[in-house]
Amino acid sequence: MDSLKGKTLFISGGSRGIGLAIALRAAKDGANIVIAAKTDKPNPKLPGTIHTAVEEIEKAGGQGLAVTCDIREEAEVEAAVAKAVERFGGIDIVVNNASAIQLTGTLQTEMKRYDLMQGVNARGTFLVSKTCIPHLKAADNPHILTLSPPLDMKAKWFAPHVAYSMAKFGMSLVTLGLAAEFEKDGIAANSLWPLTAIDTAAVRNVLGGDQMAQMSRSPEIVADAAHHILTRPSRQMTGRFLIDEVVLREAGVTDFSAYGPSGGGEPVADFFVPDEVVASVPTKLRHLSFGHG
Repeated sequence: MDSLKGKTLFISGGSRGIGLAIALRAAKDGANIVIAAKTDKPNPKLPGTIHTAVEEIEKAGGQGLAVTCDIREEAEVEAAVAKAVERFGGIDIVVNNASAIQLTGTLQTEMKRYDLMQGVNARGTFLVSKTCIPHLKAADNPHILTLSPPLDMKAKWFAPHVAYSMAKFGMSLVTLGLAAEFEKDGIAANSLWPLTAIDTAAVRNVLGGDQMAQMSRSPEIVADAAHHILTRPSRQMTGRFLIDEVVLREAGVTDFSAYGPSGGGEPVADFFVPDEVVASVPTKLRHLSFGHG
């Protein structure tokens, strides 16, 4: 299978950035895409809403459904999944994209921010997956794809911002557990993470604005890697922690210049990428200390 035509994707937090890029790549195939996110009205600091996302999806050739949903709230997730099934008849793919980020040390982290990150990242990923799994069991090629890093348990990833790192790695723990628990049902559960920084609103707002964006790749590289994963037979690959460039190289891609950075410079290595992965790819990378939302 090399197309997502007719498949239904439930994407959390897909009104912009990587989530939207994954949605648009699937839309080119003629997929059905549910955008479940909080941004119902325009935010002056952030581009896009669930409604503008659906407009882009339909222009790209897919069918879209915008659902206002805070994935911390069980009733809202259940309602969003029910609307998805009512509209499209089922769910084939779940993309756990929604994430909260705050790169602060322990003494600078307010507990309300700690709770937000745990609630959105780890708990939200668990809740969305849990709610969709009964429908995935009925799908022909069911996938859960979570935007979270490899489980590289090194102190350097935790020391600068333990609260964020715990929440982000919590998403990956969901992948690890679901892959084993539902392997017998043929449901693939994998994580995907970028090798480099990606030009998203999180990068611009949290990590340095336009200057950081000029050292980042476009979200389309993650979307193309996700497409390769989601079109594979679900029983052939599960429980994997995948890196976008590595996925695309294995698929035969050798030229990554189309993804940026703008100006053709070396991209910055993303946070949480294991040292052995960085060493294994031919791409030259800059190295800075930052997080990825």
